[in-house]
Amino acid sequence: MRKYTAPMLMLAIFETIAIALWLTKDNLFYLLNFSYIGCAIALGLTLYLKKYSYARRVTQLLVGGYMLLYLGVICNENMQIEGFWYYLFTGVFEAATIHYAVAKIFGPLLFGRGWCGYACWTAMILDFLPYKVPRQPRKNIGWIKYIVFAASLVFVSALFLSRVGDLETIMFWAFIVGNLLYYAGGIVLACICKDNRAFCKYICPITVFMKPMSYFSLLRITCDTSKCISCGKCKRVCPMDVDMTDNSRKRKNGTDCILCFECVNTCPKKAL
Repeated sequence: MRKYTAPMLMLAIFETIAIALWLTKDNLFYLLNFSYIGCAIALGLTLYLKKYSYARRVTQLLVGGYMLLYLGVICNENMQIEGFWYYLFTGVFEAATIHYAVAKIFGPLLFGRGWCGYACWTAMILDFLPYKVPRQPRKNIGWIKYIVFAASLVFVSALFLSRVGDLETIMFWAFIVGNLLYYAGGIVLACICKDNRAFCKYICPITVFMKPMSYFSLLRITCDTSKCISCGKCKRVCPMDVDMTDNSRKRKNGTDCILCFECVNTCPKKAL
């Protein structure tokens, strides 16, 4: 049972969050919501330990699909960054603010950018594209994400300053339209750059929150340098261009690691 420590630990963490929010908010939804997510993550990790090839994708579809279709489309919650600003401005610790606190602001201190690899509904679709391994060098256009980040803040701020009515409906349609734009832009950029994760590297605004927190992540891919033969296979299969052979926190693109374990699976010497 020792090898199943990771899935049991993740399940325990999410169950703790689920129970804490259920009791604090007096809302059964939070118990069911975070219990479901914890079970989905634990299932994916268990399947990975059992050498199932699509273990990560199972979790990605279970969590990403649930958040996109159920929380977003059916429950009309804007779980994008605009929803975060909306709830933040209204002073309510609900929905998107809780989601961002757990998954994208404080969560990365524990599991880095695991959200991007196991739960993101945008990457969930983009990962179906054929460019799983980047075929071109990374481009110097990462500044675009900061423009998108600022634009989302300006958009929601303008709505509040203009005192427009029915903000909840506007937020819902912002979620729908925003996702369509993200998917369209992500697919086009992936085809241009020959890289499924081009959207994550250059456009995604939530990385503004996640990158600095991921620098201090407790869960990291590390390299046993005594086993490493410097073959470079791990770097060639990494979808985020991370130099995982460098164990320092300043390693190249270190805060971009999505814990997909492609490097671990590829290493011929099991050094990772």
